[in-house]
Amino acid sequence: MKMLLYLAGMFIDTFGITHPSEEARYRAARYIAFLLLLTFLLLCTVIAVAVHLLHE
Repeated sequence: MKMLLYLAGMFIDTFGITHPSEEARYRAARYIAFLLLLTFLLLCTVIAVAVHLLHE
């Protein structure tokens, strides 16, 4: 979770956004984790389909 909080903080500092409350930081970290997981699952699905199609 610390890494996700760090990423959220980097994003906030990079774009000059007003620093949010602690609750909002945790919510942003959970959102980032969800997006990373979704991206990973999508990538795995695309690779699995590609491997399946190439081995037919």
